[in-house]
Amino acid sequence: MAEHELFALEEMESGTARRVEVEGLAVAIVRIDDNVYAVDDTCSHAEVSLSEGWVDVDDCLIECVAHGASFDLENGNALTLPAIRAIAVYQASVRDGMVVLTL
Repeated sequence: MAEHELFALEEMESGTARRVEVEGLAVAIVRIDDNVYAVDDTCSHAEVSLSEGWVDVDDCLIECVAHGASFDLENGNALTLPAIRAIAVYQASVRDGMVVLTL
């Protein structure tokens, strides 16, 4: 497994997502309070960037901007139609104030 230090946590507001590309993968980094989540940045229903969608901080999910499909940030499961397939989830953490992605 390789660790990638991405950026300072303070550069993101809670309830937002940011697209990063690491090792050829497009990953959506999502911040909710002091927690960070990392999921595949592409909706499993349509080839749309999830980091452009909406973050629901109460239910810990991200919603696709195109058709409203939502995904659980902890396990990647598709929660609403039209998506029926889960998305990949990656390990993300905060260390010394920096967001770290492990692939």
